[in-house]
Amino acid sequence: MSDRLLVLNAGSSSLKFGVYEIPADDADVVLLCRGQIAAIGTKPGFTATDAAGKPLEGTSDPLPAIPTHTAALTFLLGWLRESGQGVALAGAGHRVVHGGTTFTAHCRLTPEIISELAALEPLAPHHQPHNLAAIRALRQQLPELPQIACFDTAFHATQPIEARRLSLPREYAEQGILRYGFHGLSYEYVAQRLRDLSDGRLPERLVIAHLGNGSSMCAVAGGRSIATTMGFSTLDGLVMGTRVGSIDPGVILHLLRSEGMKFRQLEDLLYNKSGLLGLSGISADMKTLLASNDAHARDAVEQYCYSIVRHLGSLAAALGGLDALVFTGGVGENAAPVRAQVCEGAAWLGLVYDPLANTAGGPIISQVKSAVRAWVIATDEERVIARHARHLLGL
Repeated sequence: MSDRLLVLNAGSSSLKFGVYEIPADDADVVLLCRGQIAAIGTKPGFTATDAAGKPLEGTSDPLPAIPTHTAALTFLLGWLRESGQGVALAGAGHRVVHGGTTFTAHCRLTPEIISELAALEPLAPHHQPHNLAAIRALRQQLPELPQIACFDTAFHATQPIEARRLSLPREYAEQGILRYGFHGLSYEYVAQRLRDLSDGRLPERLVIAHLGNGSSMCAVAGGRSIATTMGFSTLDGLVMGTRVGSIDPGVILHLLRSEGMKFRQLEDLLYNKSGLLGLSGISADMKTLLASNDAHARDAVEQYCYSIVRHLGSLAAALGGLDALVFTGGVGENAAPVRAQVCEGAAWLGLVYDPLANTAGGPIISQVKSAVRAWVIATDEERVIARHARHLLGL
């Protein structure tokens, strides 16, 4: 039997996973199954499907109490053993949101590196602790299994300093207060997939829009990130599901001064009560908003699309023009009305979209005469992690 890799992506209340087989030749890793444990700590649910999306046995059974990520991992490892999916594991790969200024490339984890990554938790308090909880839990239960960290920030390490620097006194940059950018694993996958779909040639001036509950966009020149909409944190940039996106810091000062807001209240407002949810007062889910006749729902969608178009102009300026635009992520892949509105807003860049192709979901949604090609490409962050884990483990 060929070696297998376990890929884990731990969120605040979820644990997503995938199991990949490593072929004996140089062929790409092969997905065997994927799934997630959701609602950790409340009412947990477990789903798992094979590579074709067919539900696997044992995924509909009532779950025991799963109060922590450690408990979730214990349950998952037990299921992997019983189902036979977890035999011959040669290693595990993890999505780690923040690598700081030190970890600009993916790496094999050691106790020392785990400690260094824990020190970065203040830079990504809503993600990093959960990523590390899964790493520690797996290390505790399978101490001999090698683990690989793949960083969302690593893809953006190629950006020039002027794209990363904030106009604060220099000592703050020395403390790590810089623009980092995120969703790097998604951007890496999409760029490679676009290269494959384009006979091995990647557009020189490319913008990728990763649109989901968390959304960002990235300017890619010659295959390298040169600018992105997220910055020091995952709050900046586009309007998102519940996150505020770009905001005048003066608004935050006003809320602190005039509203008397405490830190936790302000954090909750910016991360959990703003974005599409705050604008609509209905939902953070784009599908729900597009189906609604409520005027506030329409306003929220309009603001979301306006945000994308405005940031697209900024990224095109950083690139010196635009050759291609790719939509990915849950909204980017599935919300044709959002893609249509963005493409219409990008007409000044020479993008002429095809309404029928857009409704059909692509992969190419621009007309032949368009100066800018527009694509829809499904992302696969877990596959990127599996590829890097295989390489770093020499499998």
